[in-house]
Formats: sequence, C-alpha cells, structure tokens
Amino acid sequence: MKTIDDVNFSGKKALVRVDFNVPFDENFNITDDNRIQGATPTIKKILKDGGAVILMSHLGRPKDGPTDKYSLKHIVKHLSTVLGVDVQFASDCIGAEAAEKAASLQAGQVLLLENLRFYKEEEKGDVAFAEKLAQYGDVYVNDAFGTAHRAHASTSIIAQFFPNNKFAGYLMAAEINNAEKIMNNPERPFTAIMGGAKVSDKIELIEALLDKVDNLIIGGGMAYTFVKARGGEIGKSLVELDKLDLANTLVKKAEEKGVNLVLPTDAQIADKFANDATVYNGANDTIPADLEGLDIGEASGVHFAEVILASNTLLWNGPMGVFEFDTFEKGTRAVANAVVAATERGAFSLIGGGDSAAAVSKFGMTEHVSYVSTGGGALLEYMEGKALPGVKALND
Repeated sequence: MKTIDDVNFSGKKALVRVDFNVPFDENFNITDDNRIQGATPTIKKILKDGGAVILMSHLGRPKDGPTDKYSLKHIVKHLSTVLGVDVQFASDCIGAEAAEKAASLQAGQVLLLENLRFYKEEEKGDVAFAEKLAQYGDVYVNDAFGTAHRAHASTSIIAQFFPNNKFAGYLMAAEINNAEKIMNNPERPFTAIMGGAKVSDKIELIEALLDKVDNLIIGGGMAYTFVKARGGEIGKSLVELDKLDLANTLVKKAEEKGVNLVLPTDAQIADKFANDATVYNGANDTIPADLEGLDIGEASGVHFAEVILASNTLLWNGPMGVFEFDTFEKGTRAVANAVVAATERGAFSLIGGGDSAAAVSKFGMTEHVSYVSTGGGALLEYMEGKALPGVKALND
C-alpha cells in the first residue's frame, strides 16, 4: 500500500477522505476533536508540498437528506483554526457549487465538502456518485480508517478512478501498522483486555485472539454472561442468555490453547443504573435478584492490574463498567492506570477505539499509552482477519 510519503503533491489537487464525525454540544461546539487532530498531519503534508486539499467526510447518520444538525459547516471555524488556513466550504458535496469551488482551488487552499451521507448513494456504494466526487481531484487519499470497514462510495468505490494515484494518509497507515504489530509480531507476554456490553459483539475477535494471546482479560457487561454460564447468580446485571453455551465454549477453547482467561470475581453492586445509586463491593456470582453489577470490583481491579503490569504487549477494547458515571469508573480507571504503568515500563499498548479511547481521554491518559485507535469497528474487523474495503481499495 502506497502512502502519501510516496508522492509530491506540488501542483496537485488531493481529494482526501477524512473522518470528521465529531461530537457536538447543543451549541455546535466540538466536544472531542481527536479525529480532526488525527487527520491534520496528512492535510499539512499536502499543503506543505504545494498542493490543494478537498476534504470529504460524513457526520452522523442523517436519514432524510440535508439536516442542519448534521451539516459539516459547523466544524469549518474550528478546522480553520487547527490548520491555520481559512477553510472554504461547499454547501453540497456534488453539484455546480462544489465543482466550481474545487476547480478554482489554488495551492495551499482547503475546501470542505458538505456531508456525504446527505446522499443515500454514499452508503450504497454508488459508482456514479463516486465518479462525480472523483472529478474534483488529481489524487485520492484515504485517511479515514474509522470507515475503512464500509464499502461506501467515498471509501472504496472511488479508488477505481485513481488507479495510479491512490494513497493512504498518515492516520490510515499508522492504524494499520499498529494493528499489524499487535497481531503479527507481539512481544510476549501478550495480554488482551476485552470489555463492553456484549459477548456477541466480540465473539470473532475473542476467537481470533485465542490463537495469539497469552492472557485474555474479560470485564464489563459481557463478563456476567460468563458468570451466569458457570451457574452464578447475577441479579439484574446485563446478560445474554442465548450466549451461555458460547461463553462455556470460549472458556474451554482458552484452556485447550493454553490461554490464561481472567474473569472478574467481584463487582460494584448497585440498586439502580444511576450515578447516585447505593453501591457496595461484593462477589459477582451472588448478586441479589433486585440488584445489578455495574463495574468490576476492587479485587478484580487489583488482579487485572497484576496481569497487565507483567505484560509486554497490550490490546484494550471495551470498558470494565459504566465509566461514564463517576461512581462506576473505578474498574476502568484501574485498568487504565495499569496500562499506562506498563507502557512507561516499555510495553506496547494499543487502545482499540470507541469507549476505550473515550475512557483514556476522560482520565487524561491519551498521551501516556502507545497508540489510541480512531476506528473502533474497523479495528475490530481488521483484527478478526477480515479484509477492509477501504484498505483493499488502496491495494488493488
């Protein structure tokens, strides 16, 4: 796969797919600009070379065409500040205005097109729609790893119109390189930490990891399915009753492969799903019927940390509890602290996007781990061994 280091953009117009699907508050202030920051080095490299940049992105999931709250116009001011360039904006991603602004764009200038998903053709992977977009640029750059697992018009279909001029941006290349490092050349012991709500969301990844890891730590809501499968009483805790046999099968597979499967033994047990709940720490297999576990317990946090601190490669995907509530952040924070400490000792740590990335951001630890992925779903599919359409399109 060729990257943007393989090309000089002088005199060229680069059509760049970025992932600017950022969160806003009620006044359209960006509450987390990590995705914009992630794409900035690619944009600045093109501008420094003497090229012009035409940015394409989606924002949210608009259902019925143009919608103000999903308009990318809301990020223009912030993007201009970050780039140090007055970013131009086209109020449509195709059509006369976009075509005229793209045609008149000069070296050193940046144009942002309106939300691609205002057209259903984007998610359908429509070839004609992709061709319209392709006409704006001389070179195609994909720096949107977070959408690389989607066969959308702007992420995979469009690349065919640039057979000799398609490149990975710095963010895309870094994501792939770090994922490859974890999956193909880990320094042992290699520990994966899986959390989040459902086993069903992570089945394929867990099965792929069982062939690679030395330790597999399971926390979060999915842990209660394992506890229930062993006959434990979990009260109102989150559980997938149709996945109990699967949980037992995964435990057996781990044993057969010599993987140390680490499950929590205690929980923060609450009377309601709320920050002001009444909470106590207790065994996670004897939870009263009217209560629920919303975080791993103190003993589990200590044990998880011991395993993490003894590891040289770490993959973390999914929180240990409802960390959005300060009352139930202790388990996730314990894991985060251990990952940071192991990293500072020399371990390589990859944080797998999504809620894990949000957690290390909340705790102010983003700069203290080796790499934080911007692509939750894309990273999971890549690590499951699936071909990502957006990556494949750059290689074909």
